[in-house]
Amino acid sequence: MNATTLSSSQRAARVKVMIFDVDGVLTDGRLYYGDQGEVLKTFNTLDGHGIKLLAAVGIASAIITGRKSGIVETRARELGIAHIYQGVHDKTVAFAELLAATGLDATACGYMGDDWPDLPVMLRVGFATAPAGAHPEVIARAHWVAEAPGGRGAVREVCDTLLRAGHHYDALLAAACEG
Repeated sequence: MNATTLSSSQRAARVKVMIFDVDGVLTDGRLYYGDQGEVLKTFNTLDGHGIKLLAAVGIASAIITGRKSGIVETRARELGIAHIYQGVHDKTVAFAELLAATGLDATACGYMGDDWPDLPVMLRVGFATAPAGAHPEVIARAHWVAEAPGGRGAVREVCDTLLRAGHHYDALLAAACEG
């Protein structure tokens, strides 16, 4: 079966590293500024737990974002995200660096983005995803689209999708119920 005929579930099952944009994906896309510049971003705790669940089954997470923020660095560290690329103007360059660092093929990568700067990477990965509310051109090119918007559970949805596709979801849920 060639890559163009794979279902979204088959594509998700191949993911070894899930890459996220930040603004509009890990956050709701709003930027809060004060007199000293950018001071606040909000992140969803459900999304964060999803990223931790991916790590528990060996699926790494990465961040590639056009903006640079200490807040993002802090959140990535809290979630155990080792691969973080900030202030990136050409996301394909950061993507190539990530592939070199991990030794993975692009088909083993997923990417969640919400706007045009994400398209060059989305068109290269094996599993391109978008949050609800992403730009229509991004949604049109995604293999899978979340029901939730960015910063409000979209990342958790894609994490759960990856866990289900890899047949990890039920075991993780059972372990959580046992305490």
